Order: sequence, then structure tokens, then C-alpha cells
Amino acid sequence: MITLFRLTQTDTREYRFMEELLTAAFPPEEYRELGELRRLTCGRPVFHNNLICDDDRPVGLVTFWDFGDFHYIEHFATLPAMRNKGYGHRVLELLGERLRTPLVLEAELPVEELARRRVGFYARQGFRTWPHDYRQPPYRAGGEPLPMVLMFKGDPHFEECFGTVRDRIYREVYGC
Repeated sequence: MITLFRLTQTDTREYRFMEELLTAAFPPEEYRELGELRRLTCGRPVFHNNLICDDDRPVGLVTFWDFGDFHYIEHFATLPAMRNKGYGHRVLELLGERLRTPLVLEAELPVEELARRRVGFYARQGFRTWPHDYRQPPYRAGGEPLPMVLMFKGDPHFEECFGTVRDRIYREVYGC
């Protein structure tokens, strides 16, 4: 059975598992400094850092922000050996059932084959791409913004909220 285990302490083996998977699954420009991630995990109630577990065995991670009227999924990854086993679908289904607000996430522009497959995966899960330019602000000082697509799932009228959603993510997640 798939469960989410919320991490609230950073001195555990579960947290070390999450950090190792995050740094292996994403290039450095796509995640924040690890010290800042630790501070968010312990001290920001709107930030949820979760292990994805299958029968209490960690198989992935999902971090998200609870903004009340929508949830922003910041990072989502499974162990390489656990990919293509349905975990992604089941976790997104679980989040939709539990959170009951529109879900928002960023994905790389569908230029490279892997990025096309990732965007296609999210589309098959019911996510729609906002038809607006979007740039992920840099996580690190001196970094460059990354062109991405912003996708959402939920209320079809939510499409009209692109500017509000983008601005909230920029302000709360990236601090700009």
C-alpha cells in the first residue's frame, strides 16, 4: 500500500534517503541548497517534505506546498529501480484524493525525449499545460532562470489563474 510519510526532522535515516534521492534525481540547478531544504522541512508548516513508501519501504519522494486554494508539487521522484511500476500514477491519485485542490507542478520544456515523456506522463494523469511562458527562478545565487512549463490538474476554471499562481510560487517558493 502506498503511503506518504511526512518528514519533520532532518537527523533521521529517512531524511538522508530523501536527500540522497533528491540530489541523484535532479541537477543542482533544480533544487535549493540542502541547508535551506532542512530549514523548510523543520520550520515551514506550508511545506510538506514526504517519503513515498510502499508497505513502509521508501521508494520515492514528493515535496509540495499547501497554499490553501492550490498545492504546488515542487519535487517528485522515485528510485530508479522503482520507475515504471505505477508509483507515479498512484501517488498523484493519492494526492488528488487527499488534498482536494488543484495541483500545480513545473516540468522541463518538452524538447528532449525524456522531457517529452515526462510531460506526456503528467498529461495522462490529467494535468494540462498553461499556454504561457514560464521560467523557474534560480534556486541559487548567480543562477539563471530555467524555461519550463507550468501544469495544473483540477478545476478547469483554474486555467484563468495563471498569473496569480505563478506570482505565488515565485514569492513563496523562490523568494522573488
